[in-house]
Amino acid sequence: MSGLLVAGTTSDAGKSVVTTGLCRAFARRGVEVAPYKAQNMSNNSMVCAGPDGTTAEIGRAQWVQALAARVTPEPAINPVLLKPGSDRRSHVVLMGQPAGSVSSSDWETGRRHLAQAAHAAYDDLSSRFEVVVAEGAGSPTEINLRAGDYVNMGLARHAGLPTVVVGDIDRGGVFAAMFGTVALLEPADQALVAGFVVNKFRGDPALLSPGLASLESLTGRRVYGVLPWDPSLWLDSEDALDLDGRRATGGSARKVAVVRLPRISNFTDLDALGLEPDLDVVFAADPRDLADADLVVLPGTRATISDLAWLRSRGLDRAIVAHAERGGPVLGICGGFQMLGMVVSDPLGVEGEPCTVPGLGLLDVSTTFGTEKVLRLPEGTALGAPASGYEIHHGRVGVGSGEEFLGGARSGPVFGTMWHGSLEGDDLRRAFLAETLRLAPSTVSFPAARERRLDLLGDLVEEHLDVDALLCLARDGAPSGLPVLPPGGAA
Repeated sequence: MSGLLVAGTTSDAGKSVVTTGLCRAFARRGVEVAPYKAQNMSNNSMVCAGPDGTTAEIGRAQWVQALAARVTPEPAINPVLLKPGSDRRSHVVLMGQPAGSVSSSDWETGRRHLAQAAHAAYDDLSSRFEVVVAEGAGSPTEINLRAGDYVNMGLARHAGLPTVVVGDIDRGGVFAAMFGTVALLEPADQALVAGFVVNKFRGDPALLSPGLASLESLTGRRVYGVLPWDPSLWLDSEDALDLDGRRATGGSARKVAVVRLPRISNFTDLDALGLEPDLDVVFAADPRDLADADLVVLPGTRATISDLAWLRSRGLDRAIVAHAERGGPVLGICGGFQMLGMVVSDPLGVEGEPCTVPGLGLLDVSTTFGTEKVLRLPEGTALGAPASGYEIHHGRVGVGSGEEFLGGARSGPVFGTMWHGSLEGDDLRRAFLAETLRLAPSTVSFPAARERRLDLLGDLVEEHLDVDALLCLARDGAPSGLPVLPPGGAA
């Protein structure tokens, strides 16, 4: 087996960035490479084709990594996807299909079958690709969870994967975090940790060199490179940690206010709007943030009914209705679209306790939740433009009056669609902005912008990491004789 595990000192240390960049760099060298993440926990997902031609759901980050590797996204690259439905329970997607739920109380025993499926998926990929670049989750040194781990060192032990640890120097304490990550591992795990990558460095490299040399001396492991801070990097986000909005540079931009729902999902639907030069895209959680908005967006959510209750508790429901009554455009996507209707019903308790609640009443539609999840890759036209997207939902929407719009409905300035990702289509996005905000078409191409970002990341990895050494590491395995670090002391 030829592969590499990219682990991290913490969540959001840069594992996805390094994995994506290595996939692009290896692909440029003609290597048949596949990304992989045994288990992703995210409400930001994507639909792809399954091996039998059916549709499947995977994490958005792995879908983007497949694009970076120049391969077709498939369920095996993210065999387990956990979608948080509450603070203690997550819905399980196994090999692209719904597979019940798992709670914090049965975290270890309830996931044993998931580990088997995840390792089988890795073995399948490694039999079909020259190299698999696996992304870990959180930190490999979650010592309270090690017994049931199949994402980090559990995966590395299963496949004999050499491991590099990524640390975010912008957070501070990166040397302690890297040393401690290795030192707290048991010896058999330490034997697979080959070295480190520093992420988000800004400043004089000469100031960093003594620390790197000391880290290598103390651990007996090399540093494979230092990635610089680059504000132009913008990958499809995996979770809601960095919802800071996308601000225009000019002073006459129109404001797009996206309601920041507690269980927001697929918020990358708005990335394409963030690239438009005449738009300020901001995330809002207060009614006052909607007062001066030109366009209000209700995004997708993993918990439509509870997020609708949250909306009302904040007074955001009244602010959205008032905006629409003033003639201001509103766009609801999937769960956000369902909120705009007359009623939302969950008779079987798919999202929680069985209940029926009123919607915002801005569209003549009604939603009923069912146990079977809908996964589709629809295509069509809207506003005179070709359109496409993807659907991931349990809610079935019945449309009464109103004009059809992308699997949903439109009434005047209020639009609702079940299609995620439709605004990534340049023609449809331009037509929508012309219709709602009277904006002249821009020259922005979202697919081209995404490809430029992937190439930029590939360029940074090529320039600042020892890609040849990492490729050899993936093919040859971890060096033998790596020292074992006693906790709290040097080798």
